Amino acid sequence: MAKKTAPRTFDDVLSLLGGQRFDVAPAQDGSKRTPSGFKVSKYGCAAEIAAAPSGSESAVLMLARPGWLLNGEIARIVDKGYQKFLKTSKLEIPATADHLRALHTFTEELNDVSGAMTLYNQSLGTTSDSYMYDRVKGRE
Repeated sequence: MAKKTAPRTFDDVLSLLGGQRFDVAPAQDGSKRTPSGFKVSKYGCAAEIAAAPSGSESAVLMLARPGWLLNGEIARIVDKGYQKFLKTSKLEIPATADHLRALHTFTEELNDVSGAMTLYNQSLGTTSDSYMYDRVKGRE
């Protein structure tokens, strides 16, 4: 029989993240999104989290999805059909297998600590933020 665990508070999640060697720091641009936002990083990857509003199922609200840190900015994964790329507002580089492995590990550990649900397709590997299979410019 499965044991039911007590729901975690946001402070519990922050202390667990620190205990598992995640770097937890206040988000630099927190005033834009939420003043109580935190940037969580490990393995060269990062995400921004905040306390979820009361009444929600999870204690953690994901402000910025996990991504690779590129020049201090969280990069998004763009799948162009033949290659995955890490893209920020100023830079786009090809994603290597090491980038994707680190991002997948980071996302799994963050979801485990925060109590977020992991979907089947996410457990198989890294999912992209956008898919750009059609290479004709201007057609999204």
